[in-house]
Amino acid sequence: MSTSHRYCVIMCGGVGSRFWPYSREDRPKQFIDFFGTGRSLLQMSYDRILPIVPKENIIIVTNARYAPLVAEQLPEIRKENILLEPARRNTAPCIAWAARHIASRDPQASMIVTPSDHLITRESIFEKCVLTGFEFVEATDSLLTFGIDPVRPETGYGYIQVGEPVTETISRVKTFTEKPDLELAKVFLESGEFVWNSGIFLWSASAILSALEKHAPDLHASFEQGASAFGTDGEKAWIEQNFQSCPAISIDYAVMEKASNVYVQRVSFGWNDLGTWSALYDNSPKNQAANVTQNCRVLAYESTGNIFAVNGDKLVVVKGLNDYIIADSGDVLLICPKSEEQRIKLMVNDAKIAYGEKFL
Repeated sequence: MSTSHRYCVIMCGGVGSRFWPYSREDRPKQFIDFFGTGRSLLQMSYDRILPIVPKENIIIVTNARYAPLVAEQLPEIRKENILLEPARRNTAPCIAWAARHIASRDPQASMIVTPSDHLITRESIFEKCVLTGFEFVEATDSLLTFGIDPVRPETGYGYIQVGEPVTETISRVKTFTEKPDLELAKVFLESGEFVWNSGIFLWSASAILSALEKHAPDLHASFEQGASAFGTDGEKAWIEQNFQSCPAISIDYAVMEKASNVYVQRVSFGWNDLGTWSALYDNSPKNQAANVTQNCRVLAYESTGNIFAVNGDKLVVVKGLNDYIIADSGDVLLICPKSEEQRIKLMVNDAKIAYGEKFL
């Protein structure tokens, strides 16, 4: 198929609360330059897909409040290619809208759907994998997800059990498992049958719309009611009036765990979803004491394995601190053991209960 029928949807509406306080409601992690390259995670996601998909076919789906940030960071994206969600409703409504929007423009469209906050270090391999994926879904009308070979018993990722192979790298999916406990994650790792669910998907627009009709009929019906508005000046008004009534559900629960035409492509392109401070630590350069500093000044004595992320000109001085997150942004300072970082979302919620929206 011609590349003119290939599209990319970059999902860019998340809050990134596990990166609090660096990631805040008014500037979530996808808009932050974590690596000092001059490009945010969103911009890196755009740069990565540009050699594969024509610029005019790249669609950004984000929360309405982030429209100025997207326009600022990706000024080359046409305004009509930025879809603004009036409320957060998880990935299934996001994808349903994007697929309906794209299908109204191009009934022959195929599409890759990717989060805006992933780190991928082997971009040439990524490009080859995406091209392979496009060729597969265009030839088979299947739903395809990328699976990452696990390197540790990770409890923060979903898992896919790999079934019968159909090509050298693509297999049928047996089962999906949401974030397992540590013991089950160890079993998955040892079995060799499981891969991490990357959250990157490929399919034709018609295939995902058919799957939504079959497996998420209420969600599909919501968008069918407004079908005549899509691709017209009335699309924005229809979304503003109806999007909030969509069920808040992930595409995994709504479709992928139910459909029979789901496949997984095993890939190895240096993937990390950068969902936690520890993930950022693992993917950042370290000094001789195994400390990571994010664009800040630090004097660390007898301290190892820490990550320091401090905005402004403040000097950070520590002694005897090991394996901690020290993150200072605006009016919030977080000091937390890396081993306890899964509790950061709870801390954000506690801050909201105690102080309202002030520190979010």
